[in-house]
Formats: sequence, C-alpha cells, structure tokens
Amino acid sequence: MESTPVDFSVKVDQQILVNAYRLMLTAKTMADVYEENKAICSKYVHSTSRGHEAIQLATACHLTPRDFLSVYYRDESILLGLGMQPYELMLQLMAKRDDPFSGGRTYYGHPSLRREGFPVIPHQSSATGMQAIPATGMAHAISYLESQGLEDVEEGRVALCSLGDGSVTEGEVAEAFQMAILKKLPIIYLVQDNDWGISATGTEMRAMDAYEYAAGFKGMERLRVDGADFVDSFLGMEEAFRIARTERRPVLVHAKCPLLGHHTSGVRREWYRGDNLTQHSLLDPLPKLGSLLLEIGMTESDLEQMVQEVQQDVQAQYEQALAAENPDPATFNLHEFAPTPVIEEKGNRNPYGAEKSTMVDAALHAVDDILKQYPEALFYGQDVGGELGGVFREAALLAKKYGDNRVFNTPIQEAYIVGSTAGMSAVGAKPIVEIQFADYIWPGINQLVEELSKSCYLSMGKFPIQSLIRVPIGAYGGGGPYHSGSIESTLLNIRGIKVVFPSNAADMKGLMKAAFLDPNPVVMLEHKGLYWSKVPGTEDAKTIEPDADYILPLGKANIVQSASEEQQRNGNSITVITYGMGVYWAKAASKQLPGSVEIVDLRTLNPLDWETVVASVQRHGKVLVLTEEPLMNSFAESLAGRISRECFQKLDAPVFTLGAENLPAIPLNVELEKMMLPNADKVLAALTELLEY
Repeated sequence: MESTPVDFSVKVDQQILVNAYRLMLTAKTMADVYEENKAICSKYVHSTSRGHEAIQLATACHLTPRDFLSVYYRDESILLGLGMQPYELMLQLMAKRDDPFSGGRTYYGHPSLRREGFPVIPHQSSATGMQAIPATGMAHAISYLESQGLEDVEEGRVALCSLGDGSVTEGEVAEAFQMAILKKLPIIYLVQDNDWGISATGTEMRAMDAYEYAAGFKGMERLRVDGADFVDSFLGMEEAFRIARTERRPVLVHAKCPLLGHHTSGVRREWYRGDNLTQHSLLDPLPKLGSLLLEIGMTESDLEQMVQEVQQDVQAQYEQALAAENPDPATFNLHEFAPTPVIEEKGNRNPYGAEKSTMVDAALHAVDDILKQYPEALFYGQDVGGELGGVFREAALLAKKYGDNRVFNTPIQEAYIVGSTAGMSAVGAKPIVEIQFADYIWPGINQLVEELSKSCYLSMGKFPIQSLIRVPIGAYGGGGPYHSGSIESTLLNIRGIKVVFPSNAADMKGLMKAAFLDPNPVVMLEHKGLYWSKVPGTEDAKTIEPDADYILPLGKANIVQSASEEQQRNGNSITVITYGMGVYWAKAASKQLPGSVEIVDLRTLNPLDWETVVASVQRHGKVLVLTEEPLMNSFAESLAGRISRECFQKLDAPVFTLGAENLPAIPLNVELEKMMLPNADKVLAALTELLEY
C-alpha cells in the first residue's frame, strides 16, 4: 500500500512515542560520541543508524521474544529498541571481551543473541543481501514445525529480515523471495532505502526500488512507509506483522530513510555527499518526532531534560565500555566447532543374516531411519521429492512416505538449499539437503563460507549450524565436464565445516547418522561411481548393511587392507593414504604386490584422523597419497607435505602423490576421461617405483 499523511486521530500510545524519542536521542548521542572520539571508536570499522531510527524503533516495538530476527549492519536502533544497552553495543564497537555477541570477534552491529525476553538473533555475515536466505530459512523452519504439529501456529511466530535497498539487487535475495512466496512463509522483509550504496547512488545501482522489484514476486504483500516518520512506520509495521502473524504469508516493507551518518566510519560522508547531505538532514526523524510530542502536550523543557539525561547516560556508558577488558588472546581458537555427541562407534555393523547393500541404498535407508526417528528432520533439494526421489534414486519413495512438507523439491537454487539450513538450524529444524552434483555447488559456496562456516566461531558457540549437505561427486564413466568433478580441496579450504567421504555402504550409513547428529555443518561427499558397485573393481563398496542403530564417528580412518609382517620386516611395504574411489584403485593395484600394501581409507577429510596416518607411515616408511582430484595444489599435496614435515625421520623415500591430470574439466569421451584420471595401472606404477626407491 502507498504511504499516506499521518492521521493523528489514529493514536499511537503516548508512552511509546516518548520511549521512541528517548531512544532516538540515544542513537544520535552514541553517533556523536563515536565521532567526537573517532581516534578510538574508528579503530574498527562501524556504522550507525542515523536517519534510520524511526523505522527501526517502530519495528522493534512489534517484535516479541518468540520471533526471529535478522538485522543488517546499520540496525543499531532496532537493538536499542529491543532493550540492548549502549554499553553492550559499545563493547562490540571496541572489540571487548564481554561483547555479548561475539566476544570481540566481529564488527559493530553484527549481533548474535540468545537471551531471555529477546527475539532470537542468529549470527549472520556482513548482511549485504546474503542474509535473506538464512532469514527465509528461519521462516521456513517455523512453517515446517507448525505443519508437523511441533509448534503452535496460533503463536504467530515470524522471522524479520532487514536489508538495505542496495542489497536487494543480489541474486540471493531473489532466491529468498521465490521460496518465501512458493512456501507462503511467515516472514517480513524490511527494506531500508536511503538511496545510497557506499558512494553509488540508487540511480546508478538499480532500475527500480525494492517495492517495485517485489511486484514481480506474485504473492508477496507490499507496503510503503515513510521510514523517517515514527508514527507512519509504527502503523505500517503493525500491519506487516498482522499479515505475517495471522495470514502466514510474506510481506515486504519499503521504508524511505535519510542517511545522516557516514556509510561507515571508514567511508566518511564529507568525501562524496556534498549538497545531498544537507537535503537528507531536512528529513531527520528526531526533530519530526519531537515536534509531534510538542503537539500532544510535552514542553520544550521536557525534551531538553531528556536530551541532558541521555547525554549523561551515554557518556557514562561509553567510559565504562572504554575501561572494559579486552579478550584473553589465549581464547582466540575457541568455538571452531560445537562438541559432537557422537564420539564412539555404536550399533551392529554386521548384523546376523543381513544382506549386502549398495551405497546408494544404505544412504537412503539412513535418511529413512533419521526421518522416522526425528520429526524435526526434513530433506530437500532439486528433484529429491515427488516421484523421482533424486536423479540417482537416493531418496526414492521418501516423499510418499513422509509427505511433501518433509521431503520436497526446491527450485534450481543452490544458494538457498545451502544457506537456508543456517536459519533452519537456529529455529530447531534439522535439515538434510542435497546438491544434485558436486559441479553444481558453486552458487552455494557464498552461503557455505559466509553464513554456515563462521557462525559457531563468531557467535562464541551460541549458533552452531546443524546442516547435513549431501553431494554426489566424482567421475563414473562418461559423465562429462559438469557431472564428474571432485571438489574436496575447495571445501577443505573452508574452515568451520566438516567434510566426509565414505567408500562403502556400511561406512555410508554410519557416517550419515553421525553427520546428522553433529551440531556443525557437514558436507557428505558420495561418489557416484561407488553408488551401485557397477564400476569394475568396486564390488567391495557393497557391504552387509548395518542395523538402524549403527553410528560411526567422524574423524576415524579405517585400515581396509594391511601389509604382511614379513614384507614389513623386509622393508618391502608401503602405505596408501586415500579415500573414495582411490580405495579401489589401490586394492586393484595391490593384487600385483601381495603383502606389500597397506591401505588407509580416511573416510573423513576434516576432521582428519592424523594419528592413524602417522602410525601407518611409521610402520612402512614409504607413502603414496592418492586422490581423484587434479593433483596440483590439492588436499592430497597438502597432506603429503604435512607427512613429509612431521614424519621426516621415519621416511625411507619421498612422499609420492598421484591424482588426476591438472586440467580444468573432465572430458566427456570415456577414453579421454581415462587418460585424465588415475586408475589401477597408474597406481601400480607409482607403488612399484616407490617400493624400489
């Protein structure tokens, strides 16, 4: 709806207006103090809410402790409106130990909060659009839990996602909008439009504003408010929350605001704003609300008294924050991961009378077991729902068994598939998702890096993200350049996620259960060439299927083949450190070297079972690290380098490595593919050379 002039016959409670004015004064005074002390306060980059206070405080008035909130870096007044104290925000400004959000680890205005009486505010990145996906994942989780009777729809919980208008041009925002309307999710997108990016104006950055853009998303309710007018903002947000809470559908609120402060302390307004700053100053929400208070009976003396009180209070809190302690440097490495409950192998790996199962069926049965046991679990991705159940039939019949709310297809939106799990986890849903092929994961990498991997560390352990991401991977004979790639080295350069790579059905089932129960993001790499054991030499990937209670901890390698004691005594033994298809190339090659080859299947690439690797190296003194990836700059080369350094005195030869040729893609023709990839013959040649060294 379009904004209309404020009708003062529609009353907002006077106490709300007074409180809003006091908090506007607080936000202004904080910005003034930061500017007066910029030598101290600009040590770390910060932004303030100057000009945006009215819409932000109006928004805070309608949030409840049952809601979920995703703010952006300029939303300091929302936090003040919820009850955060300037002192607490200043602790983050100065990166102090008792910063309630991150303990001094992340920027001002980047909250993560679980506190009684407040909405849940999960960790998010610097919020230039990508936060729309995790926020929509929160609403998705609310809707899912309500559909399963795990939450009461009458409570009307909502998610609110705050964005700057410039960020709405991000493609990931479109993905979020699409899913919000597709699933009719209870979310409010608050778009604060000050007509600036950093130094780029709105006319430079966009063809339309967010309100106009959202018209293309059928089913999205749209509202316009004057973001510099508290009453208009309050009434507009009241309607937005009513729609989201009672009608359970998405709303976009476009709020036009002036930008009165710097973009950030590092990009100062006087460098580029010129006359524009003067024009924006005429729209300052503070004097506008002050004039309204005078109209309804307050005096100039009342307002001046508030000014004095706020200035004294903010100054005192600033001095208190300035004197606060810095973090203990020794704590720098805490909270990389949340502790996992799965620390030992449990259940029956080889139940009596059980039949052998393929890897793809073991994975299917593991997910089936999980969905059966955990009602908060759900599974989604491209083509995994409905009739097909995945292009590899890895989710066959699950949608029919558990319903379309629990197992469903998504649009072609890898960013949403990955990033939504962050929001899901914060609300209490437990997502299992799938990227159809490893080569398709790249659109989701931004979410994996910026949202999932950093959350536990930067929130000081408050928001680990339980996310199980299944990724079919690897070459399997003629898959071509977009369905055959291996990506583990890229993933392993992302700190804060776990990477698992099973090589047989029993490991697949046990690791899948452990990955689901792990409170951290886990990427499960599933080799397509091992799924059905149809590739010659991979028959051992088909194993007795463990029972439903079987769990295999992450980070435990497996010695799948041992060298004989005689060959070890004779100095004629070698260890192959590998995973995935490499296990079977090594097995095939070792048949020509009876008793000489130990094979270590890593099973989990992060965390790495370094102890097992070292013990195997020490037993044999000769090592081949084997991978399917192109070798140059790979995980395999990194592991070989670490072995060379830390096991140098036990080595009898250089650490050998073998992988695919260093080419940008795997060719379609199977003969060309064979030339590029390792195989048993290439492994045998490397082993023979190393044994003779």
